[in-house]
Amino acid sequence: MPETADRQAVLDRAAEGGRITPEEALDLYRSAPLHALGAAADAARRKRYAGTEHIATYIIERNINYTNSCVTACKFCAFYASPKSEDVWTRDLDDILRRCAETVELGGTQVMFQGGHHPDYGVEYYEEHFAAIKERFPELVIHSLGASEVEHMAKISGVTPEEAIRRIHAAGLDSFAGAGAELLPARARKAIAPLKESGERWLEIMETAHNLGVESTSTMLMGTGETNAERIEHLRMIRDVQDRTGGFRAFIPYTYQPENNHLKGQTQATLFEYLRMIAVARLFFDNVAHIQGSWLTTGKEVGQLSLHYGADDLGSVMLEENVVSMAGAKHRSNRMELLGLIRSADRVPAQRSTTYEHLAVHEDPADDPADDRVVSHFSSTAIAGGSAHPELNLIEAK
Repeated sequence: MPETADRQAVLDRAAEGGRITPEEALDLYRSAPLHALGAAADAARRKRYAGTEHIATYIIERNINYTNSCVTACKFCAFYASPKSEDVWTRDLDDILRRCAETVELGGTQVMFQGGHHPDYGVEYYEEHFAAIKERFPELVIHSLGASEVEHMAKISGVTPEEAIRRIHAAGLDSFAGAGAELLPARARKAIAPLKESGERWLEIMETAHNLGVESTSTMLMGTGETNAERIEHLRMIRDVQDRTGGFRAFIPYTYQPENNHLKGQTQATLFEYLRMIAVARLFFDNVAHIQGSWLTTGKEVGQLSLHYGADDLGSVMLEENVVSMAGAKHRSNRMELLGLIRSADRVPAQRSTTYEHLAVHEDPADDPADDRVVSHFSSTAIAGGSAHPELNLIEAK
């Protein structure tokens, strides 16, 4: 273990934007004093965003869960159903377009397609749906899917992942949401998602997308039994690709939720582990612009704390979300509450676009948008009260 003075030198170097090694990152994650770690990460954030370091961002978006039919059966997932199960459902295109219309009505700027690996859904399915969304709602950004869905749809359609990416991008996909990363190191990934592609393959497909001009975010699922070393290896694998492509806009760690899945909460990440990961990620990713705090899985108080540990973004008012909510994430919020959380962290809130431009900087609380319909999970089925507000069903289903 390095001496305290050596560890502080690593913190100081990273705080100034200098590169640290995976070994140094692992030592910081395991052993650096929490407040010193947070202070260094916050300093790195302030240096990166000099001039706008007083701002923290959020977005208004909607996850559209188009089907729960899935052949992959990940052990941490509470959302999927076997394709032959009586519990399988799929949303039709009219329903999806209605949800897009509600998103626009509520000031949302982004939709995320999120669902299972349906045994019949190839590239053609996504082409049809993305094109229909873009035709009706050109103002909506389609920030959706990830390498796992690309691998699956390409196999169904008998094409290469490169062709699949080209086609869905031409149809309307703007960027990838980094879905399916989970844990990239082999042992941890096989333990929770044995039917998914390897972590190396996931990154290979994302690198292909970046080279085709389709950027993405990157994610990490914490708390499914992975080691600290595997968590840092996950970061290393992403950083190596980012060195070559520059295509990852952000890194978003979130925590495993223990309800209604095969893992049954046998292992989980603590909130302190999560904050330490936010901080180490900000220090390690000298080549990734944004770090997002996840209030959805850790709670609003920890989400707010993440803004002092290197995060510059507090995620979204998620108008609809069912996947992690079905696994036990019951946290809800609204735009006014997120603005308050950001201000209480001594930051100025700003609504952002998918590409992190500031759409509206809320300098004066007196001028804050006041629309009590802009709430998370207003139409979700996984949280009590989400679908129990028919008055918030803005556009009737056909």
